[in-house]
Order: sequence, then structure tokens, then C-alpha cells
Amino acid sequence: MNGYQQEGRSQDTHSKVIGYLLWILGFTGAHRFYYGKPVTGTIWFFTLGLLGIGWLIDLFLIPAMDREADLRFHAGPVDYNIAWVLLTFLGVFGVHRMYQGKWISGVIYLLTGGLFLFGVLYDFWTLNTQVSLTNAQRRF
Repeated sequence: MNGYQQEGRSQDTHSKVIGYLLWILGFTGAHRFYYGKPVTGTIWFFTLGLLGIGWLIDLFLIPAMDREADLRFHAGPVDYNIAWVLLTFLGVFGVHRMYQGKWISGVIYLLTGGLFLFGVLYDFWTLNTQVSLTNAQRRF
């Protein structure tokens, strides 16, 4: 099932596989950011997944977080999974921004180490919304 589907059908914007891969690093909150939960993602980051307890509980909550994300965000030509993998592993180089067509800010990130890491942190908080808006704009 691809993420860009007809009206009236459920859209698959996020992947449980990517969610579980990020969960492995979950004590950093990566999977929570991925599913559009930046506040708890930040809490997980600073508390190491609520001292591992919240991280372990999330093993069972990922399917529900995946369903919620699929309902909240717009599917379209920009794939959330690709954008998140690029942000997670190449964020300081701005590749995730270039992937979305944001070439100027992508080059700025490339030259400034992700705008001195603050830009990368901002993108962890807002990437789902950025991709959703880009996909919504490209529909029309």
C-alpha cells in the first residue's frame, strides 16, 4: 500500500518498520518525533525514555501511534519515511530539506552544520508538518 491514495481510503504516511527501527534508539525519543509527538519526544530525549520504562512501553504503543500519524498527516509525493531517514542520519547536511525542494535552506544547513544543530532540532519538532504542508500544496 503506498502513501498516496484515493480520497476516502486510509492513507499510509508512516511505517511501523521505520517506527520500530527508530524505537531501537527510542530512549532518544526518535520514534516519538517520527510519529508527530515532539513534546514527549523531547521528554524521552532528556530522561532516556523515562529511564527506559516509557521506552519499553512504547514497544506496544507503536501500532497506535502509527495509526494516529496516518490520520493526521497528508500523503503525497514527498515520502515521510525518506524525509525522516534523511533527517535522522544526514540532518546536519540539509539533505532532508533538499528532498522536500527547499534547496536554499538545504544549502544553508550544508554550510552551517544544520544551522549549528538548532535547525536540525527545529526540524525534529516540525518535519511531519513540513512534509504534510508540502504534500497538501502539491495536490492543487
